[in-house]
Amino acid sequence: MYTIELDAEELQLLRSALRSYLQAFGHNEADLVRATRALLVKIPEPVDSNAS
Repeated sequence: MYTIELDAEELQLLRSALRSYLQAFGHNEADLVRATRALLVKIPEPVDSNAS
């Protein structure tokens, strides 16, 4: 198990990059699509620190 620390901007960048990566796959890469979706589920949505 690995732990990385990301600030809200880095977390948003990571989620956006994974979504873009996911959109690039065709039907022949079903295993990569499943793995990417599973990873996205594990990554939390960034919390808006400005919300009160």
